[in-house]
Amino acid sequence: MSLNTAFSSELDSRIDQLKADRVYKQLNYLDSPQSARVQMEGRGEILILSSNNYLGLCDEPSVIDAGIRGLRRFGAGTASVRFICGTFTIHRDLEEAIARFVGTESSLTFVAAWNANEALTSTILQEGDFVVSDALNHASIIDSIRLAKAIVKCTSAVYKHGDLDDLVSKLEQATGAKRRLIWTDGVFSMEGAIAKLPDLIDIARRYDAVLAVDDSHSTGVLGETGRGTAEHFGMLGEVDIITSTLGKALGGAAGGSSRDRRVCATCSRNARGRSSSRMPSHRRLLRAPSRRSSSWRNTQGAWRSSGKTRGISGTPSPRPVSNRWPVRRRSYPSSLGKRRSRSR
Repeated sequence: MSLNTAFSSELDSRIDQLKADRVYKQLNYLDSPQSARVQMEGRGEILILSSNNYLGLCDEPSVIDAGIRGLRRFGAGTASVRFICGTFTIHRDLEEAIARFVGTESSLTFVAAWNANEALTSTILQEGDFVVSDALNHASIIDSIRLAKAIVKCTSAVYKHGDLDDLVSKLEQATGAKRRLIWTDGVFSMEGAIAKLPDLIDIARRYDAVLAVDDSHSTGVLGETGRGTAEHFGMLGEVDIITSTLGKALGGAAGGSSRDRRVCATCSRNARGRSSSRMPSHRRLLRAPSRRSSSWRNTQGAWRSSGKTRGISGTPSPRPVSNRWPVRRRSYPSSLGKRRSRSR
């Protein structure tokens, strides 16, 4: 039985328009582990320059073996949410390890970083509260704020990217709010910019605000031991709330970490989209910090040099994360289509 005819026809028109605009996304199918080079269906061996596998842990044998041991001991899952059927001891171990890793008091795992961000705002804010967001924050933060406005009726504002004077102006306009939340990316994945964390922390303290940092593109690569934006600035333990992912540099599920255990306790009981997965990659990173150093060297050296030979010049970046490399091409190939919307 077919779908509603008018509905199906409308979807066909939308898809046709995306194809005409050359922005229709098609999946590429891999027949090998994610790595620097992969086997791609219909294309053979391909060099991957767009992956978030910054440290090469996706196919690290010790990580794979640990995952297999976890499956053999605990099975594929709890077959329900954690509060109904229980949660595994390794979930607790993982959350404790994440908190230690990023210098927070407690942490809570979600099925993805998107879910961690999406759930946070409406869980910790209430009617009469205020949230302000950097204009170039990730789409998951934008959706989080939209949901919070619909669910808890908080108010919101957007400040110009990296413009702290504009941020202060927005906060001063919200002096009547009961609670103020500042949202920012740690590293802005499309621009390569690092948030001005010391200034943001100072502003948050001056205006009695809570600072939330999405460190998804910082974890594993920024800071001396890969602990992210806070370590990069020597401010571990000074950020109110950190959300991040184990699915980029570390490879599999997301963790939302907080300096205050009360935030995690609140999210544990009220946030939607929660789940857990055992990912031992953070241990591998701590045992082998040279992976982070190699990532920096590769980005600052060989990748930039090879880019120049292909007519691509990279904008200088203070980070090794180059999956969305800002480029200037001598000629922009029409085969690449139009620029796509912001996304991880």
